[in-house]
Amino acid sequence: MRFRQVHLDFHTSPLIPGIGEKFNKKEWQRTLLDAAVDSITLFACCHHGYAYYNTKVGCRHPNLNFDLLRAQIDACREIGVKTPVYLTAGLNNYASELHPEWGEMEPSGKIYDPLFPHFHKMCFNSPYLDFLCDEIREVLELFPEANGIFTDIVSQGPCCCQHCMKGMKESGLDPLKEEDRRVYAKQVLLKYYRKTYETVKSINPDMPLFHNSGHVSIGSGEILQYFSHLELESLPTGGWGYDHYPMSAAYVRNLNFEFLGMTGKFHTTWGEFGGFKHPNALRYECSAMIANGSKCSIGDQLHPCGKLDSSTYDMIGSVYREIREKEAWCDHVESAAELAVLSGQTPGRSSAKTLPGDVGASRILLEAHIPFDIVDTEMDWSRYRFLLLPDEVRLSPALARKLNSFLENGGRLILSGTSGMAEDREAFLVPLGVDHEGLSPYQPDYIEPADPFAPESVHTPFVMYMASQRIRVNDGVSLGRVYDPYFNRTYGHFCSHQHTPFRPEPSGYDAGVMSGRILYFAHPVFSIYRAYGAVIVKEFIVNAIRRFMGNGTRLSVSGLPSQGRVTLMRQREEERYVLHLLYANTILRGGEVTLDGGTRAGRSALEVIEDLNPAGPVHIELNLPENIRSVRLVPEGTELAFTQNPAGTAAFDVPAFTCHSMIELSYGN
Repeated sequence: MRFRQVHLDFHTSPLIPGIGEKFNKKEWQRTLLDAAVDSITLFACCHHGYAYYNTKVGCRHPNLNFDLLRAQIDACREIGVKTPVYLTAGLNNYASELHPEWGEMEPSGKIYDPLFPHFHKMCFNSPYLDFLCDEIREVLELFPEANGIFTDIVSQGPCCCQHCMKGMKESGLDPLKEEDRRVYAKQVLLKYYRKTYETVKSINPDMPLFHNSGHVSIGSGEILQYFSHLELESLPTGGWGYDHYPMSAAYVRNLNFEFLGMTGKFHTTWGEFGGFKHPNALRYECSAMIANGSKCSIGDQLHPCGKLDSSTYDMIGSVYREIREKEAWCDHVESAAELAVLSGQTPGRSSAKTLPGDVGASRILLEAHIPFDIVDTEMDWSRYRFLLLPDEVRLSPALARKLNSFLENGGRLILSGTSGMAEDREAFLVPLGVDHEGLSPYQPDYIEPADPFAPESVHTPFVMYMASQRIRVNDGVSLGRVYDPYFNRTYGHFCSHQHTPFRPEPSGYDAGVMSGRILYFAHPVFSIYRAYGAVIVKEFIVNAIRRFMGNGTRLSVSGLPSQGRVTLMRQREEERYVLHLLYANTILRGGEVTLDGGTRAGRSALEVIEDLNPAGPVHIELNLPENIRSVRLVPEGTELAFTQNPAGTAAFDVPAFTCHSMIELSYGN
């Protein structure tokens, strides 16, 4: 895979004339070369359902009078730019209008709202799947030089069309039961993966193939056999936010797939003509991609006339020319994190975008500059020293055995809330060193952390917004004391505007415990941080984690603001580590407004980047098993003075930087 890709959307209404009439090969080539683009995803068929090549299966766009895809591919091949080809899968208005019976149907019988302007969702259990596979086959036969197939909107809802109703009955499932409809939808989706994969491989066994559903779900290993690589769609201003991509990458880099990150040049999200984010935002986003072990893809949308927008490619070029200089230190990397988050997500439950414990834990680790990966229950955890289970990771007997084996082999656990409890009862299956009396009847309650864990500015009880587990420490160090409120707030008794104050005497219960190889927080602290973002709560959590990890932890960073990000990667063949430092100041802007006459405009506030302010200098201490030979800023090649003590800790200072700094630590002979 190339490092510098563009995903060139081209969803174009049949009502727009002159499709592709401004395409000019030389101008196209010059624009891509100047922008340092080395791969561009081109459209064979869009969500409107129209093809941009001479098709016999579907329908060429009614206002296109030549083979635009052929012209684009030929122009790119002449300048060495790769050309993956895009086909819409889950949405297709042309096919839907010809065959309404191919659409997904809700239990009410509704297929789509004809008066609402949107794309139509297709059912993969209908003859539409054959139509789609015929399109894929045609594209591969006409364009054998394509560098991959990208199918989009790959999902299947709990459909009640005639084909799914028949299939459910034949499978012994009850269409009246929502759970049965979901079970059958999963079966249909697997049929889609299998059939499209077999179609592609029957034409070219080596053809790359990616199916896009907007997110790579944790624990969905059964579908990965149908992928050649992964593309992580994550537009920060399109609803994902700036913490989503590091979380996705932290999981995917353990799947042994080459992958790239996908952002957009848009101020908001896909389909925004004339929308531009600040170039500094794009610079930060692509820097974050390579810092997390991936390659880059920037989303654009081609104007119907076929001419690339000069402002867009000036912006992309300013970013990709910088990425080009850094590629050598970002290819074939592996994470050197010593801590992994065991996700609470399971297939069919919730995505990592919304699961509060996963998000809160990831945000705390990002802000504390503790490198981490995300793992699922099936992965090998043996290379990690620490495993964090956020808030609600209940244990099956098999998972309990695996966790206890991890402990017996020297691993250490960080738990919170109900994590570590059995699936079927309120009992911990790992040795916490506490007496457990169930869930607290109070919400909220308060904690007064013990001195080693207290926030710097607060040494009196502070509020914890969600209920805790009632524990009393009998073996280990208490994290602090819990204070109960006088009563819960109800219509019958309440105090002041929000919280009932705490009783002046502690409740006798503990806020958590550090016992042997386990650190446990009695509250669902990571969900609390996800929901409320309280800095003093974060400081309490981080103080406990750092003390638990001890002085031998791999990485210590000082001088970097909490919005800074740190990753540590290793290139084994080159015998070096690469430390990435990132910093940008994100800010919320915009929001929905009501204009005169009641017209509503805008959307929810967007997290944007405009200014890139310098950060640092930053002091680094790295505890590594290898003998470090040199420390350099790259790609600049500037040598940094460092020390390394007999215990293996290398210490050095990184000068002030803007946006992204890479530090190479070479070892070996």
